[in-house]
Amino acid sequence: MPELNTSSLPDLIFSILFFFMIVTSMREVTLKVEFDVPSGTEIQKLEKKSLVSYIYIGPPTREYRAKLGTESRIQLNEDFAEVDAIHEYIIQERESMQERDKPFMKVSLKMDQNTQMGIVTDVKMALREAWALNIVYSATKRQ
Repeated sequence: MPELNTSSLPDLIFSILFFFMIVTSMREVTLKVEFDVPSGTEIQKLEKKSLVSYIYIGPPTREYRAKLGTESRIQLNEDFAEVDAIHEYIIQERESMQERDKPFMKVSLKMDQNTQMGIVTDVKMALREAWALNIVYSATKRQ
């Protein structure tokens, strides 16, 4: 019985590897705000994270404190932003989604547990004006 020819096996493996490297996209954001996530008891894990857009709220990291102070700031993607920019951010995020996924879009607020409710209320009002009504608050499970 003749032996199985495996000379083309490395080519096949590299082809599959390159396929996954091209198709997969890693979404990473460099955090410019610090946040100590609050804890809770009724926590649910998000199922489809590709439908989630994140808004980070907290005091700036050490490298930005000299310029921005220690008050809580809003970070959208890679940049600091004001409440007025949230509407445009939500529109961009919604446009980047497929049409069938748009109704299931969620906005996750990742914020420091010591953030004043005034800024949170302003963010929620801006989300309401942008018709982003499915809001999720990030938290860790209370021990």
